[in-house]
Amino acid sequence: MSLLFTPVIGLEIHVQLATASKIFCSCSTDYIGAVPNTNVCPLCLGLPGTLPVLNAKAVEYGVRASLALNCTVRNATRFHRKNYFYPDLPKAYQISQYDLPLAEHGFINITSEDGTLRPIGITRLHLEEDAGKLVHGTSDGRLTGASQSFVDYNRGGVPLAEIVSEPDLRTPAEARQYVSVIRQLVRYLGVSDGDMEKGSLRVDANISVKCSDGRWGERAEIKNMNSLKALERALEYEIKRHIKMLSEGKIIIQETRHWNDSQGITISSRSKEEAHDYRYFPEPDLPPLVLPDGYVKEQLDKLPELPWDRKRRFKDTYGLSEQDSATLTENRDMADFYENCLISGGSPERTANWLRTEVLRVLNENKMELKDFPISSHIIAEMIVMMDNRKLSNTAAKEVFEHMIENSSDLHSAMSLCDISAGGIAGDQLRDLVSKILEQNNDVVRVIRSGEDLNGKKQKYLKGLVMRETRGQADPSEVSWILASLLENN
Repeated sequence: MSLLFTPVIGLEIHVQLATASKIFCSCSTDYIGAVPNTNVCPLCLGLPGTLPVLNAKAVEYGVRASLALNCTVRNATRFHRKNYFYPDLPKAYQISQYDLPLAEHGFINITSEDGTLRPIGITRLHLEEDAGKLVHGTSDGRLTGASQSFVDYNRGGVPLAEIVSEPDLRTPAEARQYVSVIRQLVRYLGVSDGDMEKGSLRVDANISVKCSDGRWGERAEIKNMNSLKALERALEYEIKRHIKMLSEGKIIIQETRHWNDSQGITISSRSKEEAHDYRYFPEPDLPPLVLPDGYVKEQLDKLPELPWDRKRRFKDTYGLSEQDSATLTENRDMADFYENCLISGGSPERTANWLRTEVLRVLNENKMELKDFPISSHIIAEMIVMMDNRKLSNTAAKEVFEHMIENSSDLHSAMSLCDISAGGIAGDQLRDLVSKILEQNNDVVRVIRSGEDLNGKKQKYLKGLVMRETRGQADPSEVSWILASLLENN
């Protein structure tokens, strides 16, 4: 009988909270691109005699994320010292939470392959400080051929919310989706930018494999995955490694492994520590954290509409497709932009299509955030209203849109500079233009009137000439009607 293997996956997600200052001191958290070791103070450097002071905003963000994850928030908790020796940790301990985390026993839904929602358990969310960063290089500053390691403590002390899942995930694809949902959530809440490439969101994966004969492989922890694709690839590799070893009757040891993205393999780093190895004990320099009465309720009331709820509302209220709803609610700023367009008069379907195709195209091509987009939602809506009322064709609107993007001009100035008028070309003016096109293409007209244009290609050709001549300012349906009328009557 062939053996069956079931992967068991749990994830630890470290989310950098978007506070202006660090979790236990007033140093700036804006370390990206900063000169090494400039956003530091005696506390960051672990100098004797320094005392930590808890950042209230970090607590607020932690509670907000916990509530969105359906966790139970503790009214009273405390911090511990997690002891280990590593160059990026100047105190030789990390201030974290241990037996009394900020929140626990939550869940978040992912979508199964059959389209149903499946809850993934959240074991806990706790607060802690980030460590510094090791930079490998040479004495002359080159990063290749590294012979030395340097330590930058700018990141040390940045507040983290660590979100630990239950071992409910079964496939690398599920793990990727789970991280995507968490990243989308923290962005919606405004508690983190969730940027994996910058290290604002980091994932450690715990993976073991259960064999149908009752054997279990020991758990391996995988680190150094800085993208969703890397996470998925690392888990796929590690599952194959575990299955191969179990199939051969080998013993899998509990260890920490690092993902090597260029080689596509995991590499053993060290044996995996247990809780007792860290010699946790209560942080003596911080009093217990006791939340005021009504604090949790206050944070619950501040929660925005969550992305999955907003997606469902977009489908039900505006009649959008699954794809349009998902695209427009992926980012909170885009969802707000869309609804602001509707408030200004834009029709739901056309607005959704315009944002999904034209606006997102410009944002992606220019690697631009929506907050830097040069056209307001009100102007987009005004243009869409003109299209809805057939005062501006889709082709003409695209030309005007491009002019506004390139020149940062307003709608009516762009229309004037593009020689496009509201209302387009219609009525007698359009009929005269169609007649002119027919006169210039007598050979095509003869083929159509002879009945040889069985598939209508010749008539479509004439329609294309008219639309090109009008630069898209004519209503296509009106052009078709006039063409048919003139071809029949002559």
